[in-house]
Amino acid sequence: MKALPLFASLGLSGALLLCACQMPGKPRPEPEVPRPEAILSFDRLYAENCSACHGAQGENGSAAQLANPEYQALVDDATLRDRIDKGFKGTLMPAFGMASGGELTEQQIDVLVKGMRQRWRKPNAFGSDTPPPYIGTHPGDASKGEQVYATACASCHGPDAQHPGKNGPILDGSFLALINEQTIRTTLIAGRTDIGQPDWRNDVPGHPLSDDDISNVSAWLIAQRPRLPGQPYPNLFPTSQLPAEKQPSSVTPAQR
Repeated sequence: MKALPLFASLGLSGALLLCACQMPGKPRPEPEVPRPEAILSFDRLYAENCSACHGAQGENGSAAQLANPEYQALVDDATLRDRIDKGFKGTLMPAFGMASGGELTEQQIDVLVKGMRQRWRKPNAFGSDTPPPYIGTHPGDASKGEQVYATACASCHGPDAQHPGKNGPILDGSFLALINEQTIRTTLIAGRTDIGQPDWRNDVPGHPLSDDDISNVSAWLIAQRPRLPGQPYPNLFPTSQLPAEKQPSSVTPAQR
């Protein structure tokens, strides 16, 4: 009977010895996890902050094709940095800079800009041609933009929202709610080689789009944005198909 306390004491001593070898706070052999602001690898910063929208290699994403040399030639460093830092109003591009509520330091944003330039910018991206300016020289005239759309865009994107073309319904109200006029202008000039969108020289072969054309059609497209994007919802149960006793006396906009 007296041996039991001895075994219990030995068990307690062994447990204490085990704990002494794995005390909380003791460094382990695994690599130390760096603080978020200490990460200065372009690959990691891009993968964690950009790739979900712009694609793993800067293309084939839902947002701008960053790996397009024409895009990189069109946008200067200050604009590219500002987009990352402060976001882009009227689009889904959020602000990543700490001063704007994001999580990236100024140094990390510099790493992203420098990395994009080194990987995706190419000299003489436009050859001997001079592209229209990144920002239009004057506001677009939406009344003239419809004809530009019919000439340069409708063959691929369809004549209206109800008849989308082979390259997607850009007249869809929900789509237009996610972009702004500058996004359209940039895409028209630089194109998107990853999805087959030609640049300003090739929408109408042999007839490059002018600054006016691009400004006008961009303004017209944004003018097609509905006041309430996503409305009206499809009426899956028209009131004319309901029994008379269940038909409402009037249908409000919220019920449509």
